[in-house]
Amino acid sequence: MVHEKYKEIGYNHEGRRCGEAHSVEREWIKWKPTNACIFNTILHADVTVGNHRYTAQRPPNVAFILNRQEFICQLSQDAKKRGVILQTNDKIRTIENLDGDLLVDASGCPSTVKRELDIGSGFIGTTYQQSLENANCFTGDTIQIIFVPSGGYFWIFPRNPEKKEVNVGVGFFGNADYDLRKILNKFKEKHQITGTVNYVVGGLIPLGLQPPFLLRNILFVGDAGVGAFPLTGQGIYRALLSGDIAGRCIAQNRLKKYPRIIRREFTHWNVIGSTFIRVNHVLKKINPALFLTTMNLLIRQGKHLNLFTP
Repeated sequence: MVHEKYKEIGYNHEGRRCGEAHSVEREWIKWKPTNACIFNTILHADVTVGNHRYTAQRPPNVAFILNRQEFICQLSQDAKKRGVILQTNDKIRTIENLDGDLLVDASGCPSTVKRELDIGSGFIGTTYQQSLENANCFTGDTIQIIFVPSGGYFWIFPRNPEKKEVNVGVGFFGNADYDLRKILNKFKEKHQITGTVNYVVGGLIPLGLQPPFLLRNILFVGDAGVGAFPLTGQGIYRALLSGDIAGRCIAQNRLKKYPRIIRREFTHWNVIGSTFIRVNHVLKKINPALFLTTMNLLIRQGKHLNLFTP
């Protein structure tokens, strides 16, 4: 059974709590969005690091800006067809409300279970995003990412073409004490970005693995376990992949296998990402411009340019 705290799955406030970019390369092809789940197909990425600008092309039907609420709804309908019971308007307020031989915690960051038990560790970032309607910066097939010396980054993602809607946001590595709304508004003013704000989201984002992945009979998936991609904050495919792995381990009655598979699938980029974050925490204290230097070095390794696409 799935416990969903909202009356509708997908079409709620948290159904839009991200930039909504999604990639379906390689092992994630099974989660390719269709029809109303897609607002835009992304063909180009425009990345700015200080005075340097990089571009990358994406093949068709690989990267998208989602109608994430519709995509979540599609996934829930697929689950229903497979016999999953979805209990809506059913908020879990304490782990004492939970029973069952096996539990999967996919309640986000920090998760319901980890928050109550005061467990878990990992890098955390902070984000703030505005959705602008009739935006003058709308470009249908291109995402833009701008890294800044303070150790953060801005993004401009084209959302709904019918409304010329874009998601404009800002994120910082670590629990930074910033007024993100003020910072984003200054960014919009500097780049002369205009449009009507019709939606605002933000909050904590788990950057990389958030152990433990298994606690007794509880498996942690998505933001509660594997977090988002530590370099760019992408989290949708990681949530889907970890949920798929958890389901297979449960079906095979091999729960203890779950942490090993998670580490095998995600540790490579987690080591790179966590090292990058640690180094730049130090560099920011020495000279903020050094953050951009290390980012430029990373991007100039051509094969790594895809890190900054959806």
